[in-house]
Amino acid sequence: MKKGLLVTFEGLDGSGKTTQIQNFIKTLESVKMDHQLFREPGGTGIGEKIRNILLDKNNMEMSDVTELLLYSASRNQLCIEKIQPALKNNKIVICDRFYDSTTAYQGHARGINLDFIKSLNLVAADNLIPDLTFILDIDIEERHNRLDHKNLDRLEQEHLDFHKRVRQGFLQLAEENPKRFVVIDGTKQIDTIANQIWNKFLEYTKE
Repeated sequence: MKKGLLVTFEGLDGSGKTTQIQNFIKTLESVKMDHQLFREPGGTGIGEKIRNILLDKNNMEMSDVTELLLYSASRNQLCIEKIQPALKNNKIVICDRFYDSTTAYQGHARGINLDFIKSLNLVAADNLIPDLTFILDIDIEERHNRLDHKNLDRLEQEHLDFHKRVRQGFLQLAEENPKRFVVIDGTKQIDTIANQIWNKFLEYTKE
């Protein structure tokens, strides 16, 4: 591989992203492929402080636009400080969420203008576009079952209709750009999902 790759993982909370990212990294390590993992929001000193503000249940009065701009600010810091240098060093960069979450959550679910969000996303991401994006798809009932006993953060506490719109937002993004997005049934067995992800990654790198 001659250049770095940006691989992002998206999906509803409880979809299994964290587990599958860990499996993906284990496989990368087994074949000695240089990589680096980041999460959104966060990944930098500034970004982690923004993350705490965004997910704090005491900040329920936060406006939709404030939320959007805070996510974007965290992303910009991460891209400039961490992701761009890693890509220039030919690393595979894995990101647990990226700007497609902003499109789904703040655009489709909150109702902020999608054209504005698209422009803002590119500015915030320092014009980076993911090479490959995996969406772990589960329905709202499955999400509820998986998060039933979890201490939910500010966004996780949103009503069911909100999360239905988030899911539809992700699926619409995938439909609009099938070359970048891979939608995977998040209810399948963990090993089955991990194999699907790895095979799709290999397909991409051989193109």
